[in-house]
Amino acid sequence: MLFQDVAIDEAGGFHGSRRFEQEVLAELERAYDALGEVLGLRPDQPIQVVVYDPGIFEASFAGLFRFATAGFYHGVIRVRGDVRMTLPLSRVLHHELVHAAFDQAAPGFRFPGWFNEGVAEWFEQRVAGKRDLAPAEAALLARARDAGALVPLATLSAPGFGRLGPEAAGLAYLQSYGMLASVANGWGERALRDLCEDAVRTRDLERALRRRTRMGSAELAADFLERL
Repeated sequence: MLFQDVAIDEAGGFHGSRRFEQEVLAELERAYDALGEVLGLRPDQPIQVVVYDPGIFEASFAGLFRFATAGFYHGVIRVRGDVRMTLPLSRVLHHELVHAAFDQAAPGFRFPGWFNEGVAEWFEQRVAGKRDLAPAEAALLARARDAGALVPLATLSAPGFGRLGPEAAGLAYLQSYGMLASVANGWGERALRDLCEDAVRTRDLERALRRRTRMGSAELAADFLERL
């Protein structure tokens, strides 16, 4: 269910060609199909998506986070819009759709941030054909590791990263993405899909993780950081 802010109505909406809305809906349908195929997540209830004019998005939601964001999910997917479908917008839609899918699959249950955001980051990056950390990203994490500046797993295990500052949030998202990418690359994308399905079904992420990788979250994090 797509809602569009009136400030971008000239490019789409009632007074426009509706091409933008059609592109956004088509991208959301593509992302929905991929959710089931790649992650085993198949939301069966309507998902509301609101696309905002960039200025209105910033004015309305800039104070919710300590770092810049292009979208977020809190019962409704809200994204910083455009007047055409771009790769950055596509990636945001894919990312937030994962959060909506987890919320429907396990209502009221809050996964650790490293898992919730890590899966969303991995799914988002996959849109662009990316399957692992870029060399520069891996080098950044390796330097932070050697300097003792990485985000602790206890912090990564909080439900979200909204209270982290810009630098810490950037590291938190990278570490989370790297951990989930290490599962997909080390045990196969099917293992990551099975992990998501097990975690949703049992609400026991540690048990699901050990079943699919024979490691708990602390061991997975340590193994990932050692391999950087």
